Amino acid sequence: MRRYVVGRLVLMIPTLVGVAILTFVIMRAVPGDIVALKYAGSPVPQSVIDDERHQLGLDKPMWEQFTDWMGELAHFDLGTSLWTGRPVVDEVLARFPLSLELAIIATLLAIAIAIPLGVVAAVRQDSWVDYAIRLFSIGGLAMPSFWIGLLMVLATITLFGWAPPLVFTAITEDPIANLSQMVLPALSVGYRYSAVSMRMTRSTVLEVLREDYVRTARAKGVRESVVVMRHALRNALLPVITVISLEFAFLIGGLVVTEQVFNLNGIGKLLVDAVAHRDYTLVQALVLLLASVFVLINFVVDMIYVVLDPRIRYS
Repeated sequence: MRRYVVGRLVLMIPTLVGVAILTFVIMRAVPGDIVALKYAGSPVPQSVIDDERHQLGLDKPMWEQFTDWMGELAHFDLGTSLWTGRPVVDEVLARFPLSLELAIIATLLAIAIAIPLGVVAAVRQDSWVDYAIRLFSIGGLAMPSFWIGLLMVLATITLFGWAPPLVFTAITEDPIANLSQMVLPALSVGYRYSAVSMRMTRSTVLEVLREDYVRTARAKGVRESVVVMRHALRNALLPVITVISLEFAFLIGGLVVTEQVFNLNGIGKLLVDAVAHRDYTLVQALVLLLASVFVLINFVVDMIYVVLDPRIRYS
């Protein structure tokens, strides 16, 4: 087990290096840079543009720019944003807590909705309860989360005369004000999130309920609730956890439109703005951060597999 854990941790390094190389090359392949965008359409002498590109290090060969960036990463320095002039760490830390909080709340809501309803739909297969739950989940898959968010905002304004605050308040400063702003985006995102997990839960529980050891447990007179919860659900959770973990990683930086709808300045909006401004340093740091989140979550899920299923042993 220890050997497997160490091996997985070591394999993260070439994965992240590959992501760094790919991101670096793709950003340089996009026409134009931040200096060209800054002075686009302005009668600025070419010498001024060349001087500014030299100050930012954009006139260096690509291999030298990449070497400098990797050297900074080796010293845990993400560099300085070409767009704002602030350290990249400060830019990320100012927005990452918001995206992380939204992802956690949406995930908790999705789990609370998806797993119970998925189990009920599997146990009551082809009944009206099953059809109602499946219709509920199809609605979540069919409707984009940002559109659901718009409907929620319009409904709360029309019915209750209330709208979420426009200015973000950290949960450490005022928990009530923070939750009043996060509840609607978390519900809109969590609904779609739960729809995917709900259908996966229903499918896997149905598959497990047809296994021989479940029929044996029922033949021995074990209560149905024990059969479902202890024998079926625990063995059906592995693919569900995989889906939940991947969706959670996606929520960290993939909610650009939803953040726009609810006026949330998170990681997703920051990444889009950085790409639009050709801020190479910030884009590279954000992509590497999101890749690290995916890699870390996959590693944690593999460890959870061992806890849930004693038959799984890594060597």
